[in-house]
Order: sequence, then structure tokens, then C-alpha cells
Amino acid sequence: MTTPAPETRIVNDWRIACDGGEGGLGHPRVWLQIPHEVGFVECPYCDAKLVHADFEGKV
Repeated sequence: MTTPAPETRIVNDWRIACDGGEGGLGHPRVWLQIPHEVGFVECPYCDAKLVHADFEGKV
């Protein structure tokens, strides 16, 4: 059994909130800071990869 790849979302802000989606499938809202050096951050709850638009296609 393989684990599906986490969701990747392109965002325009360096500080973003993740709540895992709508309804009962979500998680508590957390605020995440995207480091300017790497251009992305992964949510500790849902493993979504949040990529800043400046780094789209580079990470």
C-alpha cells in the first residue's frame, strides 16, 4: 500500500493559514510562515505543501 502525495497549493502570501479543508475532514487552523530561502512550508497536520507563487515550478 502506498501513501498518496500530499496536496500542493500555490499561495501569494508568505504567512498563510491552513485548516485542512472544509467540514469534518479539516483540522485546527494553524498559521504557517513560508521561509524566503526555500519558498514552501508543509502543514504539520495534513502534510499539504504550501508553495509561494515566486517559487512555483522551482520546488
